[in-house]
Amino acid sequence: MKRWVRDLYKESGYVYATRAWEIAKGAGCPKIARLASNENPSPPSPAVVAAACEAVKGANRYPPENQWDLLAALKRWHPDEHMVLGAGMDGVIETVIRVLVGAGDPVVISTPTFSFYGIAAAAQGARVVLCRREPDFSVNVPAFLQACRGARLAFLCTPNNPTGNVTPPEAVAEILDGMEGVLFLDNAYVEFSGTDYRPLLRKYDNLVIGRTLSKIHALAGLRLGYALVPAWMDPYLEKAKTPFAVSVVAAAAGAAALGEAERAKAYAAHVARWRERYTKEIRWKVHPSGANFVLVDVAPLTGTEAMERLAARCVLVRSCASFPDLADHYLRVSIGEDWENELLIREINAL
Repeated sequence: MKRWVRDLYKESGYVYATRAWEIAKGAGCPKIARLASNENPSPPSPAVVAAACEAVKGANRYPPENQWDLLAALKRWHPDEHMVLGAGMDGVIETVIRVLVGAGDPVVISTPTFSFYGIAAAAQGARVVLCRREPDFSVNVPAFLQACRGARLAFLCTPNNPTGNVTPPEAVAEILDGMEGVLFLDNAYVEFSGTDYRPLLRKYDNLVIGRTLSKIHALAGLRLGYALVPAWMDPYLEKAKTPFAVSVVAAAAGAAALGEAERAKAYAAHVARWRERYTKEIRWKVHPSGANFVLVDVAPLTGTEAMERLAARCVLVRSCASFPDLADHYLRVSIGEDWENELLIREINAL
């Protein structure tokens, strides 16, 4: 029966950062610095945990069609915006693709970047078009617009994963002015950048801004994402979204977490402080970042070699070998707890 499996899934798929964990466990590390997955190192607050525990009492029932409490909490952060929810931003990405893309349609992706855009588009039968960034990882706007000709959908991540750099709102506006299709702007890390793209929603009806509660609000394990969308798209997204994708537990925890603005602000300040220390104290080249991670150039080592050697020293980081259009001499290093960051600086400088 294997002959019926699509070629797409015979050799490719999302690459998880599991190899480093296996090496660290094999090395007998008593304590492991987990800096591979861009997670918030602090667990949810007691209030968020309490809300989730209360919600699980009703887990025998399907979630409501629309999570009104969660949406109300999001409205306090994003007044007057139309929104769609999903199981992580990945779920939102899939919903947008379902609405706009058919078999053979081109989908443009600015690379190197998060691989799931291409995986999800190809799963819908799209023709994936990669548009490579400049050597400094900035977006080549004319080249991107040329690639977008005839495309219904394009993906641009800012701050970009894994490079960390921020695309200025002016460049995004230039792209929106020049393309006919919809731009999905992935803002998973935007809270760490000091940049706000939401004003563009007032002017452009071909912009979707993806957001997540995984990073700034420490809910990665509950898979909770959303997007700010133009009004015309809202009813179609409602029809295309996966039914009951957001669990009652995730929705309750998300609503509670969104009420803790000071906690989010404190984490963003922690990230900014350690980004500066990483840049100053790591002896390898650290690229500018507006995210809760940095990109480190470890040439002449490969990213995989450096990742394996650090894992043996109880530090987990992400090799960037699997990212399209990125040379294999980079590591993506998250910002964790103080002790994790101190250990990372010491061990990466010892490579």
